[in-house]
Amino acid sequence: MSQSMKTLNSPKTPVHCNYKIPTPKLSFASSSFDLSETKSKFSSKKYPKVSLSVMSSHNQNQQQPLSLDVLINSKRKEEVFGDIKSSISDCLSETNLHLTVPALKSKIRGKVRDIYDAGDYLVLVTTDRQSAFDRILASIPFKGQVLNETSLWWFDQTRHITSNAVVSAPDKNVTIAKKCSVFPVEFVVRGFVTGSTDTSLWTVYKNGSRNYCGNALPDGLVKNQKLHANILTPTTKAEDHDVPVTPDEIIKLGLMSEAELDEASRKALSLFEYGQRVALEHGLILVDTKYEFGKGSDGQILLIDEVHTPDSSRYWIAHSYEERFQNGLEPENVDKEFLRLWFRDHCNPYEDEVLPDAPEELICELSWRYIFLYETITKSRFDVLTTKEPVHDRISQNILSALSALKKQKIRGRQYNSGKKVRRQDLGEFEDEEGNNYN
Repeated sequence: MSQSMKTLNSPKTPVHCNYKIPTPKLSFASSSFDLSETKSKFSSKKYPKVSLSVMSSHNQNQQQPLSLDVLINSKRKEEVFGDIKSSISDCLSETNLHLTVPALKSKIRGKVRDIYDAGDYLVLVTTDRQSAFDRILASIPFKGQVLNETSLWWFDQTRHITSNAVVSAPDKNVTIAKKCSVFPVEFVVRGFVTGSTDTSLWTVYKNGSRNYCGNALPDGLVKNQKLHANILTPTTKAEDHDVPVTPDEIIKLGLMSEAELDEASRKALSLFEYGQRVALEHGLILVDTKYEFGKGSDGQILLIDEVHTPDSSRYWIAHSYEERFQNGLEPENVDKEFLRLWFRDHCNPYEDEVLPDAPEELICELSWRYIFLYETITKSRFDVLTTKEPVHDRISQNILSALSALKKQKIRGRQYNSGKKVRRQDLGEFEDEEGNNYN
């Protein structure tokens, strides 16, 4: 086995400490999971609490608890691994849909998503680009589809907490959303002291900081320890590097009003607590994540972008966490952390101008972990698309049809409300570059 494969699983070397590691208040066999309120600037506010009583995956009609061995050696992995390998050269790394779909006016290229202006709507295409350390590391087969479909599942499951901007999903990689005035703040919520990036909680804590984004942190915490309460650690949305910011600074800089910040913070904490409950029911720990919000044309604050995906979130295997923590071992993870660690070991991902290529086995393993996480969370079988149709052509056709349908729906609604008869010429047509009409 190659040297690179050694980084796929959690390291066996213990983390040595000179004092006894506090026992985390977690019990995954059959217990209550205390998700108390954050003690930040907003601690005086009454956030919705979620009192969790969660049975382990062993007690939920499964033969054994979810484990890393299931992830690595499952028959399902054997079923999809061949498709993953054969799709490496067909990753959706770039799109130029504004050249093939006339209704799309412009393109903004994000780290992972390509965002197109479609007049009344935004068309978000989730690519297979892999981002970390504020740069693109690789392209991962089926990643875009996993992220898009995972987010859609969570958007639907969290409607009782907050409204969102989703209008429709005409393609496996595409979401059409309402236009919003996006707040230039990412709402990062954390439940554990962990991470490897420069802005991660463990990095700043081990470097001596005891106040992070307005949250007072006690001495004596160790890596991967559960916090007494979930905390909010917002960052600004910068093009090159996200910058941690306190709630007071957000208001002082004019990024959000106090009322907007209060509402978005409450929603972020409630979303995270709900996500932790669902993840734990499925044998996982939702460790940390980020949310983004925007204000709709009616002034309503909406959840946007993505929710609890393996890109925006860190997940650990619940069953083994406590034992591994007590033994000073890294948690078994089901996210992109092992790829981050590989780049950390082989280069300086923040400063090196050119990064090494990630080994093929790491790319395939990460693709499988994305699929595994989707199936574990949603309890749905992932549809591995192996069609020979070029993915860019497929997406173009699906967006053309969806935008045409939305236009007709809007016109019919407007004319119905005014009592006018709908005329065919009012509905209009979209025409693709080959002259095909969609009306």
